[in-house]
Order: sequence, then C-alpha cells, then structure tokens
Amino acid sequence: MRRSFLIGIVPLLTLLAGNDVSAHAFLDHADPRVGNKVATPPREVTLFFTQKLEVAFSNITVTNAAGQRVDTGKPRISGNQMSVSLRPGGIGTYHVTWHVLSVDTHTTDGNFTFDVGQ
Repeated sequence: MRRSFLIGIVPLLTLLAGNDVSAHAFLDHADPRVGNKVATPPREVTLFFTQKLEVAFSNITVTNAAGQRVDTGKPRISGNQMSVSLRPGGIGTYHVTWHVLSVDTHTTDGNFTFDVGQ
C-alpha cells in the first residue's frame, strides 16, 4: 500500500515543481540585444518574456549615460512582449530596468545595458 502511494505521489510532485518554475516571466531576449552596441540611439526598446504579462503591473525604464530617463513613459504590452518608445539620448551606455508580473501572479525584475555610439 505504501509503495503504491509513493509511486503515485512522486509524478504529481514532479509535475507541480515543473509548473512552478515555468510560471515566472523571465526575460528571453531584447531589442536592442543585451550588452549589444548599436550605431545610433534606438527609437524603442522591446523586451520578450517567457510568459504573458499582466499589463497593469509591468513596467520598464530606460536611462542614458548621463542617468537621464529617455523612455516616454507607459510601456506597450501585448502577450509576452513589452515595448517603450525612447526620446533621443545621445551616445554612451543605456540602462534598461524592468519589473513584470506574469498573468499567474509571479513577479520578476532585472536590468541590462546596451551601448550607443560609433
């Protein structure tokens, strides 16, 4: 009896553990790419995540080399993609900071840089 219980419960626990890991919205890739160098300041930054995002609780900010915020404000979110338009910010290192809530209520955040210049 005990052995059959263990045989039945182990796959269930494995399934539950696997679902918890995949429930978080992690950054998959970005445009401009993380750590990349581009010749001119981009018009927008777009982030792609591994899960769909909750619009009301997801945000992104972008600052230029002088530490000035160059994003235009509220991001556009569709499914697992989040974009924000940028004002001209000159050359140097741009810092992107994001915080997202996936549709199943798990939050993640992070940051990365990319360089603008010749």
